Amino acid sequence: MADAAEVDRAVERARRAFPAWSAVAPGERARLLRRFAQVVEDHAEELARLEITGAGHTIGNARWEAGNVRDVLNFYAGAPERNHGRQIPVPGGVDVTFAEPLGVVGIIVPWNFPMVVMTWGVAPALAAGNTVIVKPAEWTPLTALRLAELALEAGLPEGVLQVVPGEGEVAGARLVEHPDVRKIVFTGSTEVGRLIGAKAAEQVKRVTLELGGKSANIVFADADLDRAAESAPMAVFDNSGQDCCARSRILVERSVYDDFLPRLSQAVREVKVGDPNDPANQMGPLVSAEHRERVASFVTDAEVYAAGSCPDGPGYWFAPTVLAAPDGFDPLAPGSGAFHRAYTEEIFGPVVSVVPFDDEEHAVRIANHTAYGLSGSIWTRDVGRALRVARAVEAGNLSVNSHSSVRYWTPFGGFKQSGLGRELGPDALSAFTETKNVFIATE
Repeated sequence: MADAAEVDRAVERARRAFPAWSAVAPGERARLLRRFAQVVEDHAEELARLEITGAGHTIGNARWEAGNVRDVLNFYAGAPERNHGRQIPVPGGVDVTFAEPLGVVGIIVPWNFPMVVMTWGVAPALAAGNTVIVKPAEWTPLTALRLAELALEAGLPEGVLQVVPGEGEVAGARLVEHPDVRKIVFTGSTEVGRLIGAKAAEQVKRVTLELGGKSANIVFADADLDRAAESAPMAVFDNSGQDCCARSRILVERSVYDDFLPRLSQAVREVKVGDPNDPANQMGPLVSAEHRERVASFVTDAEVYAAGSCPDGPGYWFAPTVLAAPDGFDPLAPGSGAFHRAYTEEIFGPVVSVVPFDDEEHAVRIANHTAYGLSGSIWTRDVGRALRVARAVEAGNLSVNSHSSVRYWTPFGGFKQSGLGRELGPDALSAFTETKNVFIATE
């Protein structure tokens, strides 16, 4: 585990590597990123198996994640040659802008999607000409370390991409406070994100923060109830619920509430939980005993409406669980008790809460009645309603009649306390550059 002194040495290496890397011709930088993507492709199965070992992901998810790393690198390999400035008409001369790299970028990675989230920051940062230091989560450093080795194998120069495993309070904190680190990218809890934002503000350091979520899955009476219920479990339980985009609040129009719940229960009971190496399984274990205890604390005193099954043997297993609103529960009122806690707090596990709503306006009020605003889904056959509700819900990533949140070519990020800035898509590159304006007099 790296201490603060080792982080300082990594920052110095990155600082020394920056001038040469930022001066690499755009076409050559693009070629190196494409080669990196190819090396990842060549080692995709190895990376997937490492993610299973480190994080307990299912083999299907882990293989998708290795492919996503490859795809994100290829996508941003197209960026160096398209990182254009502008020529702005002005009197008396020529005015141009340049997109200049920031310098050393620190990326602090969570344990839930280690190699994917790492690459979402690394790829655009490198494409823009920055050098990068990654601090992986203590529980899941394996794929980050291997990706750094593969980057060297692909030809990236020493010091351009480094991985420094360590504790967040030590290595992560030093990255945030180091004066030569010009930007921090953090994915994790809102509580830690607040601390990082406050510390970075002391140096007016740039930050991208992708934080917590308590997203709503809104099901209107005119929706295809069978499809909405069948798809709802994996919108929450994918990656064993360890997903900031999890639709962990299902809001159902009251007139179909009693019809929807049995459909949902049946779909939950059909979720296959078991050995993540078996492609037939949809859910693996939770990441640690500590985390399993935390997830269980939300269910211990709550009345469970329905639950799936999970293995009894070794592993941090937790069955997918449905909690239904007790009689008289008001999702807009202050409250206490087991259901209220599970309904309002981010559990980060396979637990979903279901509540009824009366009409469109009520659904929007409930959906927005949270400090978070990351993702969400809207189920309706009414196109006008879909657009109205999508514009009204305070979240950065919404889908209609689906649960898709993340595509590497579209922007991703949250409203409110779900974060600052955007990752992925064309927006991300600008988060790793400064705009420089130059006026050249012609008179």
